[in-house]
Amino acid sequence: MAKPRTIVIGMDYSATSKKALKWAIDNLIDAGDTVVVLLVLSPKSDPVNKQLFADTGSPLIPLVEFKETGVCKKYGITPDPELFNMLDTVSAAKKAKVVAKVYWGDPREKLCEAVSHLKLDAIVVGSRGLGTLKRVLLESVSSHVVQNATCAVTVVK
Repeated sequence: MAKPRTIVIGMDYSATSKKALKWAIDNLIDAGDTVVVLLVLSPKSDPVNKQLFADTGSPLIPLVEFKETGVCKKYGITPDPELFNMLDTVSAAKKAKVVAKVYWGDPREKLCEAVSHLKLDAIVVGSRGLGTLKRVLLESVSSHVVQNATCAVTVVK
């Protein structure tokens, strides 16, 4: 049996990030793995717990708590029933541990910082399918993570 891994799914509730999660469920996640749903919120948002965790991000939030409206509100997260269903499925079917972590700031930087904070084995992110020029001009999150993360990165189109 392979050693359990820690896999981050970059999540912004977009269709592409949900596709990335679906791809990870179908192709990457195995029993015993820890799946971290990583949300990076705007630095301008001001939820209750932001000041306490502004530098290090929130503590790891277990799936059971992550689904609670009060917990979501504390961290400034928008509850998403479709996401919760997907996470329940991976938890039950794959016997994976599912947690969430919230950062505030630039998603490109925070995803890369998470590698060392969480000792990640892999990052999975979605891609909007931008062309080369738009990727450079719009400072693509996926391009930045591929170039700067120190772990395996999968970009799902």
